[in-house]
Amino acid sequence: MPKLTILTPDIMYWTLELASYLEDAPWPASKDELIDFAIRNGSPLEVVENLQDLEDEGDIYESIEEIWPDYPSREDFLFNEDEY
Repeated sequence: MPKLTILTPDIMYWTLELASYLEDAPWPASKDELIDFAIRNGSPLEVVENLQDLEDEGDIYESIEEIWPDYPSREDFLFNEDEY
C-alpha cells in the first residue's frame, strides 16, 4: 500500500517571543546576515526557518518591521511610561 504524504505549505509565522531573538540583530542587514546572526545566537529553529522563507532579492532589511509588518510598536501598548 502506498504511503500517503500530506504536503503543507511553508507558512512563515512570527510571535513576540520569536521576534525578540532579532532585537539585537545588526540592523540594517541582509537575509543571509540575519540567518547567520540567528544561528550564532542560538535562536529557535522557527526563527531561522522564517528567515529562510523570506524572498531573497538582495534586499537589506532596516528593522524587524520590514520582516514582520505587524510587529507591535511601543505605541501599541496601553501604558504611560511617565507614571512609572
